[in-house]
Amino acid sequence: MVEPKAFSFIFDSPVGPLVVTVRDSMVCGIDLPGKSDHGNRMMEEDAELKAEIAAQLRRYFSTGDDSFSLPLNMMGTPFQQRVWQQLRSIPSGETRTYGEIARRLGSSARAVGNACRRNPVPVIVPCHRVVSAAGLGGFSGQVQGDMLDIKRWLLKHEGVIL
Repeated sequence: MVEPKAFSFIFDSPVGPLVVTVRDSMVCGIDLPGKSDHGNRMMEEDAELKAEIAAQLRRYFSTGDDSFSLPLNMMGTPFQQRVWQQLRSIPSGETRTYGEIARRLGSSARAVGNACRRNPVPVIVPCHRVVSAAGLGGFSGQVQGDMLDIKRWLLKHEGVIL
């Protein structure tokens, strides 16, 4: 059996170090600060793809331009895939509530929140743009602490007034 070509690298962002994981020339994970369980692994690194990923992340973090055109490999259930597709349709500078997305999908706000929590590539697939009807909501499985500070930073960076 052929081992998939994979590598991880650390991208220093304004919200802290992001660990970007690439497998078979597709981004399959971005670990936010404090969420990573692995370090900087390099195995058959694709320098050109790494440079392109870093360039697109730099552009986002400097200008808010979220026109990512990176190949993604997002493993998830069919429902999670549908939620993640909805997330990608939320323009920068806008938010949607968990309930709004749930109504579009014929589901519940809690199920949408769970799918957001399992988003393997936050920032590129903007789960931070999903908020509670009564406020900020959670981020990356947390309802308080550092992850919400990151969510606030991302939304403010995109021009969302909280």
